[in-house]
Amino acid sequence: MKIKVLIVDDSALIRSVMTEIISSQPDMEVVGVAPDPLVARELIKQTNPDVLTLDVEMPKMDGLDFLEKLMRLRPMPVVMVSSLTERGSEITMRALELGAVDFVTKPKISIQSGMREYTELIADKIRAASKARIRARTLPQPGEVAAGQLPQLRNPLTSSEKLIIVGASTGGTEAIREFLMQMPSDCPGILITQHMPEGFTRSFAKRLDSLCKISVSEAAGGERVLPGHAYIAPGHSHLTLTRSGANYMTKIDQGEPVNRHRPSVDVLFRSAAQCAGKNAVGVILTGMGKDGALGMLEMKNAGAYNFAQDEASCVVFGMPREAIAVGATHEVGALQALPGMVLGYLAAHGMRALRV
Repeated sequence: MKIKVLIVDDSALIRSVMTEIISSQPDMEVVGVAPDPLVARELIKQTNPDVLTLDVEMPKMDGLDFLEKLMRLRPMPVVMVSSLTERGSEITMRALELGAVDFVTKPKISIQSGMREYTELIADKIRAASKARIRARTLPQPGEVAAGQLPQLRNPLTSSEKLIIVGASTGGTEAIREFLMQMPSDCPGILITQHMPEGFTRSFAKRLDSLCKISVSEAAGGERVLPGHAYIAPGHSHLTLTRSGANYMTKIDQGEPVNRHRPSVDVLFRSAAQCAGKNAVGVILTGMGKDGALGMLEMKNAGAYNFAQDEASCVVFGMPREAIAVGATHEVGALQALPGMVLGYLAAHGMRALRV
């Protein structure tokens, strides 16, 4: 059966382009288009779509207001269609917190040469959304920590050589948020690659920084990796780990996409295998595809200890499944349990601070 898609956008041109893109896919069909949420509400009842594409900013009812009501009354997979602006990126981050599965930026209609890649991107995100597990979301509050006693690092200064290396894709913004909000201020430095386009990673990092005990920033390259800090790959570049003397450093570059992604999780994981070895702890979270699986295997072979998110708590169990399948992981756990599992491992092994 084809994936049934309902398009909601106030621009007739965008509705037309999205319809053409989706209808060109053999496994998808557009079951309706709506210029605003009020029309969309009726079409949802009539067509029972599998996936909704939703404009962020619309008349009559704001896209966020509509999304919040939708996820409360009739939860379903939603892919946001966002303008590439600072305001658009901030609203998109909020939409993901409210329960949207993923987002795409609005197509650049004038650049026809890039439409093939854009078509593949939209199609991939709709396919991932159609398989997503939609669950109730609780909106985060600054300083909030999940219930339960987390293991304490016995002496954080002696574990400064340890690093936590994280990769995610579809559903990852919220998974990363849940993971980082449980990290104590004295945790090892954290490097993160989340598949996300340029222009959105800064808003993502800024939002996380306001919620977490640790400092979160978009990696600029050339920073010393410090305990209590997390560095997120910018949407335009790969993030890698390097060393300068006794210090770990960040590096960003605009090399070719890997597994069709830049930033790529494999690129980050491989650099961690080469530079950190036994001092690295790998974490692979929800996401579609296989990016990160082979890089995580290299980490394991270099002595790193690796964790994967389990199927039940993933929005899309693609990347963790691939990592588990190639034998790259040591432990698998629910998202809510992973911070405690990682800290527990560090508490037991951080005192040794193995050097490469």
